[in-house]
Amino acid sequence: MKKALIDLLCQKSVKVSETDSFTLASGKKSNFYINCKPTALDPHGMYLIGHLIMEELRNISVHAIGGLTFGADPVAMATAFASGLKGKPLQAFSIRKEQKDHGLIRWVEGDVNPGDRVVIIDDVATTGGSTIKAISRAMETGLDVCKVIVLVDREEGGMNNIRQHISDASAILTRSELMEHFLK
Repeated sequence: MKKALIDLLCQKSVKVSETDSFTLASGKKSNFYINCKPTALDPHGMYLIGHLIMEELRNISVHAIGGLTFGADPVAMATAFASGLKGKPLQAFSIRKEQKDHGLIRWVEGDVNPGDRVVIIDDVATTGGSTIKAISRAMETGLDVCKVIVLVDREEGGMNNIRQHISDASAILTRSELMEHFLK
């Protein structure tokens, strides 16, 4: 499944330039850009992502999986769907970038409650900033963040930054793995 996901990401999500023509969410310029959404919103991509993340969670008991909207949303939903297929249902949740100003005024949307053990998910880690923001907001609402999974580690220090907040953090794929395949 991992090889199939690499193939799909390289077809739909990876862009490479000879110059640093891509501006990343961190503000940095890069010659490598990955937008996981075309893959994560593809039916086959959802299947692969959900099952690969469930494999990462095989030895851990958690209630839900989610992260900062919008990057984490399709990944969390794919995982929640795969968890139901595997008979180990996980709830999906989403953390807002801006707090809702009406209704229940929440940062986190989904069937989660204070004390629930959760996994924070993200599509790509460069500096880890959005993942760390998700960790902080989840903890502020009383969720017990016990693990972080990132779909793609750009290998630019983000995973190390994330591990300063949650030691159990892993990536499904790395930039090196994608580039090796992309350049073939």
